[in-house]
Amino acid sequence: MSTILPLLTANDFASDQEVRWCPGCGDYSILKQMQKVMPTLGVPLENVVFVSGIGCSSRFPYYMNTYGIHSIHGRAPAVATGLKSTRPDLTVFVITGDGDALSIGGNHFLHVIRRNLDINIVLFNNRIYGLTKGQYSPTSSEGHVTKSTPRGSIDHPLNPISVALAAEATFVARSIDFNTKHLEQTLQRAAAHKGTSFVEVYQNCNVFNDGAWEYATDKSVKDDNVIELVHGQPLIYGKNHDKGIRLKGLVPETVKLDGDISAEDLVCHDETMEEPHYAFMLSRMRWPKMPEPIGVFRNVLRSTYNDDINNQVADAIAEQGTGDLDALFHSGDTWEVH
Repeated sequence: MSTILPLLTANDFASDQEVRWCPGCGDYSILKQMQKVMPTLGVPLENVVFVSGIGCSSRFPYYMNTYGIHSIHGRAPAVATGLKSTRPDLTVFVITGDGDALSIGGNHFLHVIRRNLDINIVLFNNRIYGLTKGQYSPTSSEGHVTKSTPRGSIDHPLNPISVALAAEATFVARSIDFNTKHLEQTLQRAAAHKGTSFVEVYQNCNVFNDGAWEYATDKSVKDDNVIELVHGQPLIYGKNHDKGIRLKGLVPETVKLDGDISAEDLVCHDETMEEPHYAFMLSRMRWPKMPEPIGVFRNVLRSTYNDDINNQVADAIAEQGTGDLDALFHSGDTWEVH
């Protein structure tokens, strides 16, 4: 006899906790879109877990009416690995920020992606440390003046999409807090992916780094600065859809669709390309030299860490039985201390 699950709404996924981000913070938009996406997944509330590290983004589990773990700085991927490996039936989200994931958590971030654990990572990128009041982060621009870089940052910033692709991520996407419809669709696609999905969200910190993504959100210029990736479609952008991206050898270049150049001459987006070099090329397109892509960069299938490890456990049990923990403790080289 099958059980009919109740129909859930966005409100069912909203907790009773007061949302305590700064007024106007982009985190509110990401939270709202996540709450809208969750009912479409068909997963009961009690089978969803949000895991976070430390930072403004890491308040997220308090605001979702699901299970949640507010873990250690940068270690959310490690906690999620243990959780998903032992409870593969759960739907697990890791909520992180550019500092939490790419600084102290960089090693954990890389390894959870290369293992292809079946979880969803959402990285809020505001190019600043917000919770600790405005120090520069691993994604801050060169020359950026902050409380910890009064003469301007001399670090070369990390590109989260490039880092994820270098670790062979099987699903990589980017969206913007301001573009709510696109963000909702992107989160929905990420959640449907089997394997590690990684979504970078350009998120505005209106207190310590206001306007960091203005070129991608200002209605007067964004169409000429952002290009939306659509599988199977040519890379066309611009307010009048009169610009595109074509390859000059191995290097992308911007061109005008002026009659001599048509859509057939442009790069046609293929998110399913098995090797990551094409998606990596897209990740290197950065404003102001090039329009910045949003959408799904890569979407391929590979066996997942949690499936593989549980298959090994099942094989071991089939060969050797369920085992005896007490017998294990007293096997091998043991001794007694009197």
